[in-house]
Amino acid sequence: MRSYKQINTITGWVIFALSTLIYVLTVEQTASFWDPGEFIAVSYKLQVPHPPGAPFMLLVYRMFSFLALGDGLSVAYWMNIGSALFSGFTILFLFWSITLFGKRIFKIEEGKESSGEIIALMGAGIVGSLIYAFSDSFWFSAVESEVYAMSSFFTAIVIWAFLKWELIQDPKEENRWMIFIAYLVGLSIGVHLLNLVTLPALALIYYFKKYPNPNLKGAIYAMFLGGVALIIINNLIIPGLPSIAGAMEIFFVNSIGLPFGSGIVVFILLFLGALIFGIRYSLQKEKSLLNTILLSLTFILIGYGSYALIIIRSNQDPIINENAPKDIISYVSYLKREQYGYRPLLHGQYFTAQLVDQEEGAPIYMKGKDKYEIVDYELKNTYDPAKTTILPRIYSTQENHKRIYRQKLGLREGQEPTFADNIYFMLSHQLGQMYWRYFMWNFSGRESDFMDAPWMGLADSLSDKYPDYIKENKGHNNYYMLPLILGLIGIFFQAKRDPNYFYVNLMLFLMMGVVLVLYLNSPPVEPRERDYIYVGSFYAFAIWAGLGTLALAQGLFKVTKNLKTSAIIATLITLPIAGLMGSENWNDHDRKGRFFSVDSARNFLASCAPNAILFTGGDNDTFPLWYVQEVEGFRTDVRVIVLSYFDTDWYVEQMTKQADQSDALPFSLSQERYQKGTNDVLYVMERENLTAISAKEYLKLLNAGSDLLKMQTGGKSVVNMVPSRNLILEVDSSFVQNDEIVPAQFKDLFAPQINLRIKGNYLTKGNMMLIDLIVSNNWERPIYFNNTSLSTIGIDLEDHVVMEGMTYRLLPVRKPDYVRGELVNTDIAYKNLMENFAFRGMNDPNAYLDEEYRRFTSNHRSTINTIAMALLDENDLERAAEVLNFGLEAMPNEAVPYDLSNGQSVPLFFEVGEDEKALDIIDKISKKSLDMIEFYTREDRAYDREMMISIEMVKYFIPLLEERGYQEKAQELKLRLESLIGAESSQPGILERK
Repeated sequence: MRSYKQINTITGWVIFALSTLIYVLTVEQTASFWDPGEFIAVSYKLQVPHPPGAPFMLLVYRMFSFLALGDGLSVAYWMNIGSALFSGFTILFLFWSITLFGKRIFKIEEGKESSGEIIALMGAGIVGSLIYAFSDSFWFSAVESEVYAMSSFFTAIVIWAFLKWELIQDPKEENRWMIFIAYLVGLSIGVHLLNLVTLPALALIYYFKKYPNPNLKGAIYAMFLGGVALIIINNLIIPGLPSIAGAMEIFFVNSIGLPFGSGIVVFILLFLGALIFGIRYSLQKEKSLLNTILLSLTFILIGYGSYALIIIRSNQDPIINENAPKDIISYVSYLKREQYGYRPLLHGQYFTAQLVDQEEGAPIYMKGKDKYEIVDYELKNTYDPAKTTILPRIYSTQENHKRIYRQKLGLREGQEPTFADNIYFMLSHQLGQMYWRYFMWNFSGRESDFMDAPWMGLADSLSDKYPDYIKENKGHNNYYMLPLILGLIGIFFQAKRDPNYFYVNLMLFLMMGVVLVLYLNSPPVEPRERDYIYVGSFYAFAIWAGLGTLALAQGLFKVTKNLKTSAIIATLITLPIAGLMGSENWNDHDRKGRFFSVDSARNFLASCAPNAILFTGGDNDTFPLWYVQEVEGFRTDVRVIVLSYFDTDWYVEQMTKQADQSDALPFSLSQERYQKGTNDVLYVMERENLTAISAKEYLKLLNAGSDLLKMQTGGKSVVNMVPSRNLILEVDSSFVQNDEIVPAQFKDLFAPQINLRIKGNYLTKGNMMLIDLIVSNNWERPIYFNNTSLSTIGIDLEDHVVMEGMTYRLLPVRKPDYVRGELVNTDIAYKNLMENFAFRGMNDPNAYLDEEYRRFTSNHRSTINTIAMALLDENDLERAAEVLNFGLEAMPNEAVPYDLSNGQSVPLFFEVGEDEKALDIIDKISKKSLDMIEFYTREDRAYDREMMISIEMVKYFIPLLEERGYQEKAQELKLRLESLIGAESSQPGILERK
């Protein structure tokens, strides 16, 4: 018989092969939504991603891109394969970690394992590792190019390495392993910082090995030192060393007058000198502990050295160069993620607190011509002390966040929150909604893939309460709580049989779960589900699930008196739990046939004229665009501008340079007018008898630094203002003769003046630069907005844009009041939709299209409605019908269930004489809507957005049917709706939120 070591090794690699194969079979074939589009683009050309960067990941995934053999369309696939491979390695090291934990429980000496013990350990490792391999959150990250797959690999290998270290007796070998672990930690910094959170737990392993008679006091001390190590790496090494170097650089350049870089050189020489001296001293004095610590620090720094890539590549001015960390000052800001703002952790304000004072803090420097210049100061906000608290959880003062806080806490407007409210929000939302719900998704069951979907308990699993729209949702995953139960068995088993290492795994579970929740201090609403953050905690629970199989084998042994038999039975009983998870999760993790994340981006770009400028909003509006331009080389003549980035000087500076086939953008304002700390906010201070001013003249005054625009804001601060919210742009009347600027169909709508009206009480730097761009461009390059950016810009342009597909083009026209919808260039929009847009896989009912895909589908369906409506206004029924039918063929209900946009298309189908299709849409949407209303009512669920839409959709259909003569169907819907929500609430226009 093979030895335990051979069997353990072979079985581990078999599990690795199986899990990797599954990930490869289900891997995304292109760039998915959210961050993968950005990471693929920056890895492909080694550019600079959003802070704090992931340079080691970029280097590794760049190598995976070589496997595409020059085929740009395959780059994303091969990088996704990289995630699949790293995820497979994570499962491998999880398997070996479970068997190491199991060996401690059995107290087996090396080489003396019985066949029963071997089978039991293999069964535990197989079940636990496969449960994690098939878990919802981990599988999600395993098939896309994000940092979490590679980060999980480093977490797994570090935990395994520490468990291996614990078995080593030779002090020299111990130290080698410790240095190896330190190097892994250093490398992981260049991927993600999750690995560092394990250090307090791993310190317990060190304590239990070095101190044979452990006690609670010693364990707490060990965890404290592990926490100190975490703080040293996370706060002192990662941003701390560059911060010290930056301070020395400023001193040497500004105070002594030495050239740029002198302070950094001196710091490096001093630091390396001290490190070398310390290592030599430890060798000469034979201080092995000091030597190990210093060598570990050295190898952490070697791993951390991957961050040199960020500065090196930033100075090469790549097209994607977020924050432009070219020097030590901007690099420190990049590492500290300063652009994302501050969240209070231990003390801070309630959301009702008023800002009572604002003081200037530390100066903010920027590299000048011959020294570092102060361009701004950090602001220290002081809030009403009576409305502050320890452990602030309801802290955000954003208006929409305030509203959600009050809603979740049941507070009336004007009612002050209490500390009990603060703790309730932490327990119910941050720990409940944003962690426990995710945990139960992975080990109990998930109702659906809809936003904020609840987890499924045992009663939910066994009931038949769910309507068809939930049962048919591919994210409806039911595990009957079996993985949870198995994990709970493992918890009690390990706590009884091996209490020391139970606390090790408990610390891993808590540090990467509960403690991480408290540290992140999430706001009341997130743009998407954040379950992928906590996969480390789920990893620790999977270890317990594996040990649950071991516990079952031990329990059966009392009956069978044969460990081999009981181990086989236990494995056969528990392995189907992993199989159940695999079968339930396959259809909503199999990403084959999904291309719309990329196709929707191509459709945005295809909607633009040559050499266009396109403004976008959030991540999903932008990152896929970066991918298709940078990797696939599609429409690189279009300059994509992220509206939120336009508030920063580094981004505006990048817009003044050539990028691929896109020329530099024209601005009239000089760099000193948009640098950091200058014109960040311009307040609207309307003056009497000044209803409007010339936009061009205002920019001239602003660029000249005119005193006419200066205003005092309190203290010594002086800022510029806008004397009127109406900024008038004069338009050359000769443009009306240019069909490339004003299409023939809009000649009568030509506007000799455009009012760039400021919406609020201030103008941000980004909106200031947008006005400058519009004025300076003088209609030479087409300027477009997507729907998100158009709705969020601070100036009112809605009456001056024309829809040409998925984008809105700014033109010197004004929409008249009689137009019922948007201005549409029907010829261009029709051609773009029918000839230039891509909808690969959107008619495939087998492809899994999650909520983000459904949202972008809804946007495209809405665009089709707009084009059809415009064609109907032109009495072009033939093309209107063609467009509407094209939408049903490209995005049928069987692949992407009908939504609000389809409901709004019903009167359009009636208008073009397609009554059968209109009625079919009504039938399908009404069934889902009424099922949802009945389900929510029966379960007494709070009305969310989808529920409100369902009610309004049915109410919308009733008069439409009556108007078209379908009285019986209208009456049927009306009676069903009244039976569910009451006759009064079913009347149009009087429904109130429950």
